[in-house]
Amino acid sequence: MTVAPHLHSRPPDRDQSRRFGIVLAITSVFLLIESIGGWLTGSLALLADAGHLLGDAGAQTLALAALYLAGRPATSSKTYGYHRAEILAALFNGLTLWLIAGLIWREAYLRMLHPPPVQSIGMTAVAAVGLGANLLSYYLLSPIGGQNLNTRAAMLHLIGDILGSVGALIAGLVIWSTGWMLADPLVSILIGGLILVTSWGVVKESIDVLMEGTPKGVDPAEILSALGRVPGLEAVHDLHVWCLRSGVHALTLHGVIDEDSDDAAILAEMTRLLADRFNIHHTTIQLDRQPRLVQITTKK
Repeated sequence: MTVAPHLHSRPPDRDQSRRFGIVLAITSVFLLIESIGGWLTGSLALLADAGHLLGDAGAQTLALAALYLAGRPATSSKTYGYHRAEILAALFNGLTLWLIAGLIWREAYLRMLHPPPVQSIGMTAVAAVGLGANLLSYYLLSPIGGQNLNTRAAMLHLIGDILGSVGALIAGLVIWSTGWMLADPLVSILIGGLILVTSWGVVKESIDVLMEGTPKGVDPAEILSALGRVPGLEAVHDLHVWCLRSGVHALTLHGVIDEDSDDAAILAEMTRLLADRFNIHHTTIQLDRQPRLVQITTKK
């Protein structure tokens, strides 16, 4: 007997790949511009944003690689395919943002102790150009930003960039108008805090997926309640539901039916219910028969 594996795969998303490629090019070019601008003007806010851009470039490169891997067909050794590549990329990107925030805070603390001079006009000009580049990148990725955890992580990097550019722009204007050099490190501290806040959700959700936690928005109690109304299904136990990748859930369970029930009909109804109501299409269901209890009476 030849057994064909149930391979879970999907075709590569060319639109996502194209958009990420364009945004990566924009990010790389402006990373160079902002790094040079931050070094020439002495602005930590610009250098902090450039550091965030460096993380973005890595995130976008990793997102492209994850899209390629997720599109590869499943194999006998990877029967679920490479969908978890998206989750690993999202987790790495989120943790990279935390590292960047820590480095920004460290440098900001040192600069608050000894504020260096900052060329406010050049800083403001570079920040304004950076804001435009970041908004363009956000516009290009926004149509696909909610499709999976990987694209969400990349979008969070861009939101952090936009906030960083706005902060650097404000700091430049404050220094230009008042000469208050502490505006630069203070804005950098704010940027680091915003990076942590925006990345927390992605890191938490990535860990939940890798730990095979219950997917967000799925209530096992609600599933049990719905299955309890399937005719002929007496009981359900050992219910497990987890996430393969963003939006793709898997489920296993054991059901108990009485010996006179049509197991094929019950299985078809359970599969239909899970797919239609809970959007769970990857299911493994084992049905066990339970003998019907017969009451025996004796005549006196």
